[in-house]
Amino acid sequence: MANIVVEGPIGVGKTSLTRYLADAIGARQVLEVVEENPFLAPFYQDPDRFSFPVQTFFLLSRFRQSQEQSQGSLFARHIVADYLFDKDWIFASLNLRGDEWELYQELYRTLKPKLTPPDLVVYLRADVDVLLARIAKRAREFERDMEADYLRRLNEAYDAWFAHCPYPLHVIEAADVDFVASEADRAALLSDILQLAKVA
Repeated sequence: MANIVVEGPIGVGKTSLTRYLADAIGARQVLEVVEENPFLAPFYQDPDRFSFPVQTFFLLSRFRQSQEQSQGSLFARHIVADYLFDKDWIFASLNLRGDEWELYQELYRTLKPKLTPPDLVVYLRADVDVLLARIAKRAREFERDMEADYLRRLNEAYDAWFAHCPYPLHVIEAADVDFVASEADRAALLSDILQLAKVA
């Protein structure tokens, strides 16, 4: 069984690629809980106040989902997820400070060893202009006022983390591959990923 994760910053196309991959190999899709987080919209309005609850909600929900996916499925030989458990640490490193950051790290370090690592991580990269355009296109209300500077810092945090990624990694420049509109691009990309993941 292959466990493939698609990761990258906000708006880069993780969920779309996850769905294409899952459909191609009949895999179980694992999609992160985003809009169900009751602290997310308030966080965008008042980050200082809501950073810790928004990150803690994400940490625990992603942990529960990751535990479930590591137990496998009776009907799917493979799993494709649109997030990496470690992404929560990336966001928390930007959003938390002081005692809250220390407490968060303790929680993260307690939970992470309980999870099965992925067989392949696909890292979708894109510059801020591309991300802003895609965020605007999907028109989520709570993302409407997303700032370019936040996305720039997020990109930097992702690049720093993936420079030392402990898992098998495939990096894709998302601006160079239109896997949504171009069937040829999509087919070539899926072929590359499945070959790397050793999925027949």
